[in-house]
Amino acid sequence: MFGDAMTNAALAIAVVMVGTWLVSVALKNASIVDIVWGAGFVVVAWVMQLTVDGDSARQWMITALVSIWGVRLASYLARRNIGHGEDWRYVAMRKRYGRRFPFVSLVTVFGLQGVVMFLVSLPVQLGHADPEPSVGPIAVMGLLVWVVGIVFEAVGDLQLRRFKADASNAGLVMDKGLWSLTRHPNYFGDSCVWWGIGIIAAESGTAAWGLIGPVVMTVFLTKVSGVPMLERSLAKRKPGYAEYMARTSAFFPRPPKKV
Repeated sequence: MFGDAMTNAALAIAVVMVGTWLVSVALKNASIVDIVWGAGFVVVAWVMQLTVDGDSARQWMITALVSIWGVRLASYLARRNIGHGEDWRYVAMRKRYGRRFPFVSLVTVFGLQGVVMFLVSLPVQLGHADPEPSVGPIAVMGLLVWVVGIVFEAVGDLQLRRFKADASNAGLVMDKGLWSLTRHPNYFGDSCVWWGIGIIAAESGTAAWGLIGPVVMTVFLTKVSGVPMLERSLAKRKPGYAEYMARTSAFFPRPPKKV
């Protein structure tokens, strides 16, 4: 049961990532992997929904929450990225590896993100596959955590988009709204979303192993490719960002310090 779910998820992710890689080679733009990131989890959720037997209420709950999160994220990144060329990270990689870049990117970009997607989606896989017990108070707790996450992520993205759309804010640091409580409300929201889904799945008992997923997501956001990578760039090119860092929490929301 669990083995079938994990196998189906792995196959679905492989198809999504290899297909996206082929499109990226044709377009000469690896940035499309960022848009497909959220959509890939939606594919995993629906593959589980259609191929795995489990508790129907928990299955639909997980599928709905993953779909809302993934579609919102993919559509937001599509609006933000399409028409703006390849992201600087991939431009630098393309320059470094030259003609080898397509094959290097298959492993280091698309393959790596596929592995991370598999690990993060473990609560989706395992939560779909365990038929007992049905949805109860633990799932409700998980739903509340998910709601906090999706609000932080969606509202944070909206506030930042409006800030950037105002020409008078050019060159300034966004430190209003949720961005006054944490330097990365969208990343904090991402983490909460996946902790919520993990908690919902964990109610079944065996699927508590799926909590590996939100742990991996949180570590990547706080220690690997989220906060550290973005802030190295912002600290160099954004005047006033160092002062913003001194007074504002990097991840967990709290009132700003007085400095």
